[in-house]
Amino acid sequence: MGTWDTGHFDNDTAADFSGRLDDTPESERETVIRTVLEFALTEGFLDSDEAAEAVAAAALIASQCPGGEAVTTAYGPDKPLPVLAAELRPLAVKALDAVLGDDSELRELWEDNEEWTSGIARLREVLVAAG
Repeated sequence: MGTWDTGHFDNDTAADFSGRLDDTPESERETVIRTVLEFALTEGFLDSDEAAEAVAAAALIASQCPGGEAVTTAYGPDKPLPVLAAELRPLAVKALDAVLGDDSELRELWEDNEEWTSGIARLREVLVAAG
């Protein structure tokens, strides 16, 4: 995974996920986001690519929550998202918990980086508060 910074979309995998969302018909984008989050919750080791997609999906959901930050990076989706179902918020929290869990490669790669861990914590806080 090519990574250039600590932001939720600052890696090749998240940027590719954004492109996939842009290529998906608007009516199906929520399903893509849900699928990425659900995949992060499957049992076993969570690969860094799947975790990076889950973080990006959670960031998109959080951006629609009170207190959430808009996704303004050039690596986020170019096309607007529909209003995402509120039921995705707790799913996103669970996916972030998996990303931060013991069986997560992404956590292993970033656990010593305070900026990255703080960013994930902020996402989680927004999602829980909107929850």
